[in-house]
Amino acid sequence: MSVLEQASAARIASFDLAAATRAEKDRALLLMADRLVERTDDIVHANGVDVATARENDTSEAMIDRLVLTPERIAAMADGLRQLAALPDPIGDVVRGSTLANGLELRQVRVPFGVVGMIYEGRPNVTADAAGICLKSGNAALLRGSGSAFSSNAAIVSVLRKAVADAGLPADTIQLLDATTRDSVKELMRARGLVDVLIPRGGASLIKTVVEQSTVPVIETGVGNCHVYVDAAADLEKALAIVLNSKVHRCSVCNSAESLLVNAEIADSFLPLVLDELEAAGVTVHGDPRVAGYSDAVVPATEEDWGTEFLSLDMSVAVVDTLEDALDHIRRYGTGHTEAIVSESVAATRRFVAGVDAAAVMVNASTRFTDGGEFGFGAEIGISTQKLHARGPMGLPELTSTKYIVTGNGHTRS
Repeated sequence: MSVLEQASAARIASFDLAAATRAEKDRALLLMADRLVERTDDIVHANGVDVATARENDTSEAMIDRLVLTPERIAAMADGLRQLAALPDPIGDVVRGSTLANGLELRQVRVPFGVVGMIYEGRPNVTADAAGICLKSGNAALLRGSGSAFSSNAAIVSVLRKAVADAGLPADTIQLLDATTRDSVKELMRARGLVDVLIPRGGASLIKTVVEQSTVPVIETGVGNCHVYVDAAADLEKALAIVLNSKVHRCSVCNSAESLLVNAEIADSFLPLVLDELEAAGVTVHGDPRVAGYSDAVVPATEEDWGTEFLSLDMSVAVVDTLEDALDHIRRYGTGHTEAIVSESVAATRRFVAGVDAAAVMVNASTRFTDGGEFGFGAEIGISTQKLHARGPMGLPELTSTKYIVTGNGHTRS
């Protein structure tokens, strides 16, 4: 079946899904979750094929970490779907309403987009997350994962489609596009009129291609060159824990910190501690000359390093003289994803929050908290770094549009 044929089928399915009740959608989500757990062995086996191929192709360990599915990760996928079922249904929510001077009743209510296309790399857990959040928000999902995860995605989608059909909703609510050729990406990007919105989720090259070449409206998710700034007024014990968690908790994801900025006033006290801990955790530090003075293990940072999303146990580290210097550095190299400050100064944190242009700003907390699940949104479909429609972790309301409903009693306009 061609992409346009799949998109047409999704369009038809979206009409039924838009009319589904919360109970019907939640029943499908819970059945999807149960079936994922029941078919764990099949999914892990299919994933093993993808992982073996990735290793044969000398794929980096960071990318393999994104690709691997374990029983625990599948259970987490199922839990994400159950969390979605427990969340309120956004469809039909009144955003605003009023009675006009002429007696007309005006309501702006949330409605589904219709058909949502997803283009994403690696991470087959995104398949279940995207399918679930689209279904709960009343949208049909066209999923185009990467070829490296095709066996995993095919196994997951097979399970989800059967569950959706058994729950009484159209199976074509969830469809997986062919990932063996790039033609499917091109066709999806040109399916304007059948696909309402396209969400790319992956590396900078993928996102740039989709944003620049798609005729379908795009919600841009961005890469994460996230910074932690340790202020002169920082509690160094807190700072050490936050830096380590931000970098090493899971270094292959977009909310992992890639850069550390340390105020010069506390550099002598803090840098020896943090460099030792980072080295012990296996992190390669790419530092400026001042940082290099504290450890022979520091690799000289290049201009490219400051703007790199490493997605590995690498981190760029610089000493800055002032908070304003830190802001200037972030403005130059940041990607608008997540920025963090560690400081006990209210004035410093207020200035940082006001001065940073990012989807999320962390005050005395790890960058790893920028996540739909951590924010209580359930499974997220991505983290938007753009400024129109949605920004930050995209939960259920961000997968909706609105319509105006105007109710009169024989009103005519003079």
